[in-house]
Amino acid sequence: MNTTRLHEVREACTHFAYIAAPYCHISDSVHYEQALELVESLLEEAADSADDPLNAVIEMLTHAIGVYESRNSELAAFEKRAMEQPADLAMLRLLMDQHGLGTADLPEIGSKSMVSRVLSGKRGLSKKHIQALSRRFGIDPGLFF
Repeated sequence: MNTTRLHEVREACTHFAYIAAPYCHISDSVHYEQALELVESLLEEAADSADDPLNAVIEMLTHAIGVYESRNSELAAFEKRAMEQPADLAMLRLLMDQHGLGTADLPEIGSKSMVSRVLSGKRGLSKKHIQALSRRFGIDPGLFF
């Protein structure tokens, strides 16, 4: 590589490091939310190949997000609670949260009291429930396992 090209790469890296610093070393919730949005948009743009340079940036940002989340006690506690939940309940709660649904809004499971029993762990989701929920929300049934 010639010296002119090395100089250009060094300058580009220096500029990138300056611009990306708040997202590579996240220290507050504003930059955390912005980093999440940035990763989401880059995931849509990046090619599904190892040689796409955007994938290296995505990897760097997701590492920074993970570090921030592990240092943030509220996010770490949320992750711990989420990991302790059975997959089907976690998915059901996520769908309810994303769509602003209450216990009365899931006829695929049954009555409000039936949904409450499922959410409390007293009853499990049946294969029929999972199939109906998957159709309603357009997701793969495997996400419940």
